[in-house]
Amino acid sequence: MGAIKLEKIEKWFGDIQVIKGINLDIADGEMVVFVGPSGCGKSTLLRMIAGLEETSYGEIYLDGDRVTDKVPSERALSMVFQSYALYPHMNVEENVGFGLKTAGVSSAEIAEKVREASSILELDAYLKRRPKELSGGQRQRVAIGRAIVREPKGFLFDEPLSNLDAALRVQMRFEIAKLHEKLKATMIYVTHDQVEAMTLADKIVVLRDGIVEQVGTPRELYETPQTLFVAQFIGSPKMNVLDGDMGEKGFTLSGHGVLPYQGKGKNKPQQCGIRPEHITVSAKAGDVSGEVVLYEYLGSDCFIYVSCEGLGVITVRVDDKLTYQTGDHVSLSFERKRLHFFDQDGASCR
Repeated sequence: MGAIKLEKIEKWFGDIQVIKGINLDIADGEMVVFVGPSGCGKSTLLRMIAGLEETSYGEIYLDGDRVTDKVPSERALSMVFQSYALYPHMNVEENVGFGLKTAGVSSAEIAEKVREASSILELDAYLKRRPKELSGGQRQRVAIGRAIVREPKGFLFDEPLSNLDAALRVQMRFEIAKLHEKLKATMIYVTHDQVEAMTLADKIVVLRDGIVEQVGTPRELYETPQTLFVAQFIGSPKMNVLDGDMGEKGFTLSGHGVLPYQGKGKNKPQQCGIRPEHITVSAKAGDVSGEVVLYEYLGSDCFIYVSCEGLGVITVRVDDKLTYQTGDHVSLSFERKRLHFFDQDGASCR
C-alpha cells in the first residue's frame, strides 16, 4: 500500500514561501507526475514527501499514518535522483545491494532481492560490471534497482532522465512505464518536460510558483485546461493564444473574424486559444488570414508559422503532402468545438 496524502503543505525558507498550501491525494499504485517550469517548487515538494526537506506547515500521510516529522528511513519510500550516485569501485550487483547490506540484511536475502531487481530491469548481463563500463541508461537502471530492492511503499523520481540524450530519454521513459506496470507501485515523478509527463502519468500535477494550477489525467489537462498557464504549458507546440473582444455577436479576433462563444459563466473572455492541430488551411476565406513566415518539415509532423496582423504568429499543423513557401498568403479556419476562452486573469471561461 502506498497512498499519499498532503494537507495544506507549506514550505518557507526564511521569509520566502516556495510551497503555498498544497492539498493532494495520490492513490495507491498511481503514477503521478509533478510538472512545471524551473523554480515552481516541484522538486522541493518531492523532497518534503521523502523527508529530505522539513515541512513548515501542514501534514503528510502515508497509508493514513502521519509521517510529517519522520526521517526518510522511516517513511518506506525510495528516491531516485537526477544523479545516479553509484559507487565507482563497486560492480552493479554490489551497488544494487549496498543499502540492504548496511541495513544488516543477510547475504542470501540480498542476493535474492538483487536477482529479482536485475530480472525486472534486465541487468543480468551487467551485474559484474562497474559503473564506468555502463551507458547512461544502464546506470540509471542500476539506480532504480537500488530503490527496488528496498521494497518501498512508493518510488520518488527527481528528474531522473535529464542527464540522458534524447534517444536514451525515450528508451528510459518506456522502461519506467514498464516498471510501473510490473510493480503496480505508487510512483511520483518530477520533470519540467511536459512530454515525459504526458507519456508516463496516470495523473499530472501542474505546479506554478508553489501552487497547484490543475490536477488531472493527461487528456483532461490537454483538452480542458482550467487556466491559460496550463493550456500553454501542456502540449507541444504550445496552444496559440489570440487577443480579442467579447461583443454581441461573439468573440471578435483583433482585426479579423468573429468566433462563436457559448460560455455561461460570469467571467468575460479576453483571449481565445486554439491548438495547432485544430486549425485548417482554407482555400476560401477563414477566421483569420496571414502570411507564411516559416515551414517546418519534421517527418511525422509538419508545421507552418503564419503571421497574422493584429494577432502575431499562429502555429498550424499541416498535411505532410502539402508544402508551403515563405510569403504564401493563407486563410485559417478554427474547429469550433476546440476553441478555448480565457478571462483577464487567465482563468478558463465556460
